Amino acid sequence: MSLDSPHLAGQVDATGLRIGIIRSRFNLDITQALVDGAVTALKEHGSTDENLTLIDVPGAFEIGTIASCMADSGRFDAIVCLGCVIRGDTAHFDYVCQGAMHAIGKIANRGDIGVGNGVLTVDTHQQAQERIGGSHGHKGEEAALTAVEIACTLKSLKVSFDA
Repeated sequence: MSLDSPHLAGQVDATGLRIGIIRSRFNLDITQALVDGAVTALKEHGSTDENLTLIDVPGAFEIGTIASCMADSGRFDAIVCLGCVIRGDTAHFDYVCQGAMHAIGKIANRGDIGVGNGVLTVDTHQQAQERIGGSHGHKGEEAALTAVEIACTLKSLKVSFDA
């Protein structure tokens, strides 16, 4: 790639973006902290309460259903998926994680909406806490800013290709 080649880089400017946030109620102490971090980060990058929509779902498996509906609605520029699945003694963990990740990935792969995946898949509650502002950063903030960056890049691509 030469310096004369077109180069697009994502921005993290949430100003005017319509952002949907989906929160799993399972492990609510963790998922509420994920939402708090996401909303704080979004507001620090230009978003307002009026441009944010929060929808609660029972568990991580259901996030994909609502995310798909939100993406299909055309009302959102970005979707932030937030949940927490903690490993138990059965294979249920594997099925829930696989289903949630597949559904979220399928929406991201459409290429028409920014998607941030903040669904934690951890072995212990302590590991989840380390991901809401502990030693592993804040995954709610990261998911929100990723969704915004992808939404901005998609808009830039559309402008670039339409020009």
